Amino acid sequence: MGARTGARESALQMLYAVEVAHSRPDEVVGDFWREHPGDPEGRPYADELTRGVAADTEALDALIRTASTNWRLERMARVDRNVLRLGAWELVHRLEIPRAVILDECVELAKRYGSEDSGSFVNGVLDRIADDLGRVDVTDATSGEDS
Repeated sequence: MGARTGARESALQMLYAVEVAHSRPDEVVGDFWREHPGDPEGRPYADELTRGVAADTEALDALIRTASTNWRLERMARVDRNVLRLGAWELVHRLEIPRAVILDECVELAKRYGSEDSGSFVNGVLDRIADDLGRVDVTDATSGEDS
């Protein structure tokens, strides 16, 4: 597993904990790493994702609401909602990461932690968000790589 893949997985777990426990992100980050030392290479990115998503939740939720027709944010499964927030944050803030990589990674997280339909749901919503943001991948030999 690549460093960013592991970081996204850790960030999802921390975001889930923030939402469930209504805790501050810094508390959850500290507690998480005490309990799950994890890959030190991916830890800074996991922390950045967790804190970034937590700080931008309102704006991210607005993007998700606009892109998710027929689904109210409050009705979405917690895992799906947090995977969408994570993916939307990366689409907005990490322009150096190709759109396809962000979507693929988030779909895999949704499949691993969500329901049977989570992968396709997350793919559809994030694809729409990426379109709304004007995110277009440049096709070249390295566009699919993510470290």
